[in-house]
Amino acid sequence: MKRIVWLALALFGAMWTCDGQEKTLYNEIYYVLDPIEGTAQVTETPKLYGDVVIPSEIKVGNRTYRVNEIGEKAFKGNKNIDAIVIPSSIEHIYRSAFDGTGLMKNKAFWENGVLIIDSCLIATAKDISPKYEVPEGVRLIAAGAFENNKTVTRVILPEGLREIDHDTFKGCKNLTKINIPSSVRHIGEDILTGTALYLDESHWKRGSLIVDGCLIATNATIKSKYTFSSKKPVRLIASGAFKDNQMLTSIVLPDSLWEIPAGTFMGCTELREATIPATVTKVGMYAFYGCERLTQATLPTTLQSLGAGAFYGCLNLESQVLSDNLKGIPMACFYACRKFKQIQLPKEVERIDDGAFYGCSQLENIVFPNTVEYLGEVAFAGCQTLFKVEVPYAVTQIGKGCFKDCNRLYGVKLPEGLYSIDDEAFMGCLMLEKINIPKDLFRIGKNAFTNCQTLERIAMNEHVHIIENEAFLHCIKLSEISLPKELETLGERAFEQCINLRRVYMNATLEKVGDRAFATCKSLQEVKLSKGLLVIGESAFADCKNLQKVEWPDGLEEVGKEAFRDCIKLQTPDLSGIRVGKNAFKNCR
Repeated sequence: MKRIVWLALALFGAMWTCDGQEKTLYNEIYYVLDPIEGTAQVTETPKLYGDVVIPSEIKVGNRTYRVNEIGEKAFKGNKNIDAIVIPSSIEHIYRSAFDGTGLMKNKAFWENGVLIIDSCLIATAKDISPKYEVPEGVRLIAAGAFENNKTVTRVILPEGLREIDHDTFKGCKNLTKINIPSSVRHIGEDILTGTALYLDESHWKRGSLIVDGCLIATNATIKSKYTFSSKKPVRLIASGAFKDNQMLTSIVLPDSLWEIPAGTFMGCTELREATIPATVTKVGMYAFYGCERLTQATLPTTLQSLGAGAFYGCLNLESQVLSDNLKGIPMACFYACRKFKQIQLPKEVERIDDGAFYGCSQLENIVFPNTVEYLGEVAFAGCQTLFKVEVPYAVTQIGKGCFKDCNRLYGVKLPEGLYSIDDEAFMGCLMLEKINIPKDLFRIGKNAFTNCQTLERIAMNEHVHIIENEAFLHCIKLSEISLPKELETLGERAFEQCINLRRVYMNATLEKVGDRAFATCKSLQEVKLSKGLLVIGESAFADCKNLQKVEWPDGLEEVGKEAFRDCIKLQTPDLSGIRVGKNAFKNCR
């Protein structure tokens, strides 16, 4: 992940902070997976010993991921790592990846003041030559490799170099000259910030610092309507090159570009229009993050990759045409685009990732292609004008909070193969009137339908095994429920405050009614308990003031404390031989 992404993820919320990223362990090394791009990043992995081999790919489940990054602090502090193999698939090595390891301390790995491992230049020492020529064959320079080196005055980079990561020469105050070979495909953020070259105004033209056809940075003297001008065609833009530039209002990018890298226009709050040429195949993470006035971004039909949070916080963006080459809508792609009204998803899109359309409060309609297989966490949460959804047949799981607080959503069609409705999936959908429970559904998660205040009918299938805590809490119009025959778990407060619920019929296999499962169901009149029921939890039916009839099972073993407290119309039963908790029938007739 790029450095700027960690900042953006932290702003996004705890769910997607770098510490919250889900790790996958594979052969003693931890990875963070990107399911859309099919890539894996090596992440913080403590307590490794001896020789470490990073594979070029890993297989997780039935899918293979290409290992392309070594993340920040990935091996930091592993004093007992003797050697490491870095595969050719690695495209980025981020800050402090090897700090404190045996590699950094072992002088045998260093040559002429430089640590190079498998064609990757990792770090430099203070005694490096002032005029340093990077050896032929180096393909990657790691983040911060030369940072704050006061000795170096000139660096000669070789043809064949592909990647220059962020902060590479940052703070090298005596560096006056550098070349960027034509082979370079990526330049990170702030690679020359604080160098003599950067601070010399003579190197800046019309608000831009361009080195060998690569736009490194811009400043406040840039023209608001920016056009590229350079002796050489601009072929690369560094990550964050326009970051926080408040002067820029529109830009037309040159046909010579192939990528808009991570954070290119991050924080350009005055940017209104951006035209991206057909040569561009990739728009990086958070490319237009926080471009509050952006109303139009013309993406090419040839686009193959769109990064996480690409349009995060573009408050005035109303619609966006996407390339049919895209296989996924990435995490937080259109997060908080409050004026976003319409989107036509790519024809063969497979994933709608976490938070992709979170907070798009004016999004009215979404049509899913049949190719969609995954709906991520809070993918459409807060889409307050979304009124109808038909989930594609290939989706087996609706992610946590996927449609949370879609308070005008009234029509939902779920596919027959759906296995799980995750926690908070439809929480706060105030207008949802009915829901069909598909035949293969196994689990209804915590708070899945909490506060669905107009939900009247639930067509429950017989194969649901789990109804989690507070699943239907405060569904105030729900009038009747027949629990599935195969139900094994009925969680705490599952139907609490369903004040219009009149009848409950339980299955034969349920052994326990969770604590407060039906508490404060004030209209409840009749309950048929399952024949296999063993335990009625604490306050399970407390304050059900109209409850008159309960069919008691023969095998009941325990009634929890206050289980039927204040059921003023219920006659206290004869439950001799059964453990009855304190005040279980307090104020019963």
